[in-house]
Amino acid sequence: MRAIHCYFVKEFKGIEMGKSVSELTVALVGNPNVGKSVIFGHLTGRHANVANYPGTTVEISRGELWTNNCKVTLIDTPGINSLVPMTEDEQITHDLLLQQKTDAVIQVADAKNLRRALLISLQLIENGIPFLLDLNMEDEATSLGIAIDKKKLSSLLGVPVVGSVAIQKKGLWELRQNMTSLSPSTYRPVDSQKGELHRIHEERLKIVDSLLSQVLKKEPVQKKGWASEMGRISMHPFWGIFVLVGILFLFYEFVGNLGAQVGVDLLENKFFGEIFNPWAIQLFSKIFFFSPFLRDLFVGPYGIITMALTYAFAIILPIVTTFFIAFSVIEDSGYLPRLSVMLNRMFRLIGLNGKAVVPMVLGLGCDTMATMSARIMDTRKEKIILTLLLALGVPCSAQLGIILGMLGSLPFWVTPLWLGVVLTVLLVVGFLSSKVLSGGRSDFIMEIPPIRKPVLFNIFTKTLARLEWYLREVVPLFVLGTLVLFFLDKFRWLPVIQKMAEPLVVRVLNLPPQAAEAFLIGFLRRDYGATRFFDLYGQGELDVIQTAIALIVTTLFIPCLANVLMIVKERGVRIAIVMTAFVYPLAFLIGGIVNWGLRF
Repeated sequence: MRAIHCYFVKEFKGIEMGKSVSELTVALVGNPNVGKSVIFGHLTGRHANVANYPGTTVEISRGELWTNNCKVTLIDTPGINSLVPMTEDEQITHDLLLQQKTDAVIQVADAKNLRRALLISLQLIENGIPFLLDLNMEDEATSLGIAIDKKKLSSLLGVPVVGSVAIQKKGLWELRQNMTSLSPSTYRPVDSQKGELHRIHEERLKIVDSLLSQVLKKEPVQKKGWASEMGRISMHPFWGIFVLVGILFLFYEFVGNLGAQVGVDLLENKFFGEIFNPWAIQLFSKIFFFSPFLRDLFVGPYGIITMALTYAFAIILPIVTTFFIAFSVIEDSGYLPRLSVMLNRMFRLIGLNGKAVVPMVLGLGCDTMATMSARIMDTRKEKIILTLLLALGVPCSAQLGIILGMLGSLPFWVTPLWLGVVLTVLLVVGFLSSKVLSGGRSDFIMEIPPIRKPVLFNIFTKTLARLEWYLREVVPLFVLGTLVLFFLDKFRWLPVIQKMAEPLVVRVLNLPPQAAEAFLIGFLRRDYGATRFFDLYGQGELDVIQTAIALIVTTLFIPCLANVLMIVKERGVRIAIVMTAFVYPLAFLIGGIVNWGLRF
């Protein structure tokens, strides 16, 4: 069979002979957690959501590169364990390869787990798909005493086999050189058109084991270091709790103190408070001397500069920056899958399993993205429960950072109160949901990668990409929210809303009338509502108990507009309405109960 080169590939798809074509579509395919997104980012220069746990890439990412005078469109697909689709992730990859007909595939494999990778290799061969097998993480395989004869494996499979260490950019040049000239293998191990699926799978396993016996060698294992011991301790049912508490403490100190205290003080009080805002007020007072309305639009109490930009850059920016740095370190270290294992038993109580930890932690970055990643759960019941819990009590990065900043300046008892109330609500709602909703739950199967030393380049790249995305989203919405408050104030509607909300906000929660503004704008973005409480607390408008109540209610408050729309997209309109109608009154009910308990 003729090799598929860059020039010929479109000719095979029906383009007339002799026409000069220099485009190729190549898909990165492989099991979860093998480094596809890292390779994608290095080859294309575009950041994908790179994380050291399964289930990260739930949608297709595309990028472009030029190699061998050929323009290659590279596609980063979700992690799969088979081309026979059993999950939404596998369905996406199946449709891409077998229906949309990509030109070629780079199969990325974990060199430590060659057996499961070869099952996918056989299916690619059976379907006649040109591909290259990349054995990634060769350094980790070597440290475990695993040696693979790549030349022998290439000869047996009839496709190129290369090795790489993606996080160190080793082996990527060989990938670039080979991706434009790949051929389908002539090896036909299993006739997948005949027989039952389980019999075909058994035959593939026999073939894989035969291949492994010819190419896999075990060598003396290097002495286990601190990383291996830390990985073992972090999953221990008892000692793992101390590891988790230690990580949370460092997280709290880094985000709550460095970001929310030092960073916010430097930007809000020093730069914006003493330099930028006074200059802007003076400038716009001169420009719009003829119109107090336009002056207030920019530099008034609800001004675009004095409120929206001050909130977005002086309060939000230092908090989310430190949060994203800390989050990227935890992601890159390989700790999250271990947290999934440790918390699996607890999640069983609420109808989920340890895989739900992944979207829960992603929700600390953005609930909208986390709601989409709930696809990694296997049953409809699990997806609904997880989506509800994300909407109910998982604060996004900016909201959590602001909460940590406020907790850092409050008496110590407020922190366990806030955490205890939120976790109790999540557990009770999850438990009741698991009893009310019909359907079963799936088994918990998750690969545990080794503990890795976080790579500075990965941390920098992910933090920068997340900041770019966040600011692109948050600044327009903060401006929109400020404009809503501005016009409500100018047309005298804000006092009316505060009056209408008084029975709930003032009497039930015992908060000042201005708190209605935070809840009103919190629907656009929950972090905007939390920032408003941060501002009220800084101005002395809230006492300690009021602040504690505000933190609890704003954490359990209705999900932001973007999250509601994502719930509609993922779960449907009816479920989105039911969840919203449930979360809103529950947040105020819990806040009222805690307020009554603290005061009486």
